[in-house]
Amino acid sequence: MGPDERRRAALLRSVPDTDDTTPLAAQLAEDVRKRIELHGAKFEKPPQTRVFTIANQKGGVGKTTTAVNIAAALATGGLKVLVIDNDPQGNASTALGLEHHAGVPSIYDVMINDVPLNDVIQPCEAVPGLYGAPATIDLSGAEIELVSMVARENRLRNAIRDGVERREREGHERFDYILIDCPPSLGLLTINAFVAAREVMIPIQCEYYALEGLSQLLKNIDLIRGHLNPDLHVSTIVLTMYDKRTNLAREVAAEVREHFPDETLSATIPRSVRVSEAPSYGQTVLTYDAGSTGALAYLEAAKEIAARATSAAQSATAEKENS
Repeated sequence: MGPDERRRAALLRSVPDTDDTTPLAAQLAEDVRKRIELHGAKFEKPPQTRVFTIANQKGGVGKTTTAVNIAAALATGGLKVLVIDNDPQGNASTALGLEHHAGVPSIYDVMINDVPLNDVIQPCEAVPGLYGAPATIDLSGAEIELVSMVARENRLRNAIRDGVERREREGHERFDYILIDCPPSLGLLTINAFVAAREVMIPIQCEYYALEGLSQLLKNIDLIRGHLNPDLHVSTIVLTMYDKRTNLAREVAAEVREHFPDETLSATIPRSVRVSEAPSYGQTVLTYDAGSTGALAYLEAAKEIAARATSAAQSATAEKENS
């Protein structure tokens, strides 16, 4: 154990134990532990670029919020991350502080006009290593324009593939993670995102209605896998707006974990005013208030996502050596 690990362990031992009889003190102690554990943490790079589609057909579950804050947390951990805003509302672009007014080169130009993906990418100034491909109002008409195009479901996949290959040819460092934010519907924009990705991340709000649309979403993912993208699978489920003080939130979380034990992250995202406020300042919660409960929760979730990639790679290597 190095000096940093010994110092971190000593600090963790100094945090007093608490229980549910003092909920405020318990929350403060938990936040202190997370700050100690996550301070300066660096995440391991995956063996290859991981492409996620963040999707849920129900609105208001924290989909865009999860996309931008997980991306910022991964970048804070030393990784290179790209967020593709595939939602005409452009909320992810706003949260990342990207220019996305009419006339700005955007994901619309990539999908409709064959503009190279790398030509529309903007850096997120507040978070080194974080980049975004913005959405403009033009994207709202893309669904109609895509209908008559050849291989319309593959437009985004081809753009990402070409962009990755071009970065490699030009000697640029590859993106470790590409996260695609989708609109809350199963139109051609969302289908393009499903075809472009290998993994699906589903944010689930810890309320009853959030479970109702999940089965339909999973059926749609099965259809995409059967006809357009056999590699697509649900790898990650994030429980959002979690309030452990309520029985309903605990029951919903328990039910999701029962049905998806391997996919559901241990980290949960609590209801947080700071998380809600951050986009109005053109920021993620990681830069708006890095010490807040919400920011720590997203860092913890990102750490778990990165660790899963490392674990999966090690298992695959061991299996290959044994065969």
